[in-house]
Amino acid sequence: MGEPEDKGYTVEDKRYLHLSEEEKAKVREQAAREAAKEAAEAFQEASQKAASEADRRAQDHPLPEISFASFIFSLSSSAFVSLGAIPDPNTGKTEKNLALAKQTIDILGLLREKTRNNLTREEENLFDQMLYDLRMSYVREVG
Repeated sequence: MGEPEDKGYTVEDKRYLHLSEEEKAKVREQAAREAAKEAAEAFQEASQKAASEADRRAQDHPLPEISFASFIFSLSSSAFVSLGAIPDPNTGKTEKNLALAKQTIDILGLLREKTRNNLTREEENLFDQMLYDLRMSYVREVG
């Protein structure tokens, strides 16, 4: 029988109890850098995945045509969200912010005055009715 074969194993003590404080700080710093790098890579990957998913959904469901009526609906929807009449589409929560609702209603009122005699009859009727509904909802909430 011959000599036992050397398997080539190396044991390295990864505990850093025997290291100086300076060496321990370096080890901790290196570990923190590696963790930050991994977190950044995971965030980047998740961001890219979310962006590609959003692009896919946008292609599946194109945005509606932009018109003056859709612009008015957008602003009025924002005001209704601020009044707490409908839930926030992003959070699903119903919260009131009467100052923001008043500001949005005032913006719509300003737009109505600036566009007077410059809209189609349907747009004027829509605008007037929407503004009336918003103002009455605001008065109910404040009063």
